[in-house]
Amino acid sequence: MKILVLFGPNLNMVGIRKKEVYGTQTASDINKCIIEYAKSKNIECDIFQSNHEGVLIDKIHSVLSEYDGVVINPGALTHYSYALRDAIECVEEVPFVEVHMSNIFDREDFRKVSVTAEVCIKQIMGYGADSYLYAIDYLCEVLNA
Repeated sequence: MKILVLFGPNLNMVGIRKKEVYGTQTASDINKCIIEYAKSKNIECDIFQSNHEGVLIDKIHSVLSEYDGVVINPGALTHYSYALRDAIECVEEVPFVEVHMSNIFDREDFRKVSVTAEVCIKQIMGYGADSYLYAIDYLCEVLNA
């Protein structure tokens, strides 16, 4: 099994930005944890992050021939990017799990809406960096079913 973990804008700043919300683990620390966890489950895992919407859309389009599933944290694009939503819908044969380290429903009003969630098979949030591991577990359940 091969999965992609896709991070949107500003997620390279985790561990630096809003530590009270996102914690002190850096993006590099989280990436290492994700890779080790996937490896322990015999899953090949790639990680990709971009602060640019079009680059993320291009990466999403590429998943059809490369990945069995995707874990995505779209960052702020979650709340307004219909282009990202449509890109995910374009590759509906590949299951996407939306992830947020914080509980978006306990945050600012604009963060309570996800335009991408409806084209994902599940939304996992509020477990910090472990949210990514839970998403990997869920993809395993779905893909091995």
